[in-house]
Amino acid sequence: MVSLVEKPYANRCEAGRRLAESLTSYRTHHPVVLGIPRGGVVVADTIARALDADLDIVLTRKLGAPGNPELAIGAVSENGRVIVQREIAATVGADEDYIEREKQRQLAEILARRERYRNVRPKVPLQGRTTILVDDGIATGATMQASIWAAREEGPQEIVVAVPVGPLDAIERLKHEADHVVCPYVPRYFYAIGQFYLDFEQVDDRAVMEILAKYNPELGERNLETPADSRP
Repeated sequence: MVSLVEKPYANRCEAGRRLAESLTSYRTHHPVVLGIPRGGVVVADTIARALDADLDIVLTRKLGAPGNPELAIGAVSENGRVIVQREIAATVGADEDYIEREKQRQLAEILARRERYRNVRPKVPLQGRTTILVDDGIATGATMQASIWAAREEGPQEIVVAVPVGPLDAIERLKHEADHVVCPYVPRYFYAIGQFYLDFEQVDDRAVMEILAKYNPELGERNLETPADSRP
């Protein structure tokens, strides 16, 4: 159903609060809330606090199609495992050599992020857990789709996708991948995620690390300095 709501979110925290209202039934499941860096981690933090849940990040990268990087032909996960949608790959002409090159390119970005983030928040196992995947919005849905594929490989009890805003076609595609999709704002016209926020400033690595540190009681006073060349 297309939402008639026209008022944008004030910021990512408000978006998280709105999502948490629709996720209260999962509080008794003691879920794992996985934020997609970077902006999705801010939204996920608000949800995790509301649900008294564990918080982690999902370090997954989609494998883009030749000439169309927004089209996901698969995904590579944090542990290097590759999930390839063979029918899609064959349709777009992604042979094994291309898939390997794309895997290595995306894995390099995952490893760079893991070095920064896992120092403050070790990975939370998903086996048998209700897992809620969160971003600050979706456009094509390809990154979220890749995250679902990777999370599914870890054997969670169920996967819930929770996003503040997204276009109808992308939301409908994700319903075929996740066990449940929560999206309170499906606008009639969608151009970019930022148009649905009054404050959509960039989230940097330090902000992500400070959020993750709150969920690691053993962290103590560890230095949270980030590399100068940290990329979005």
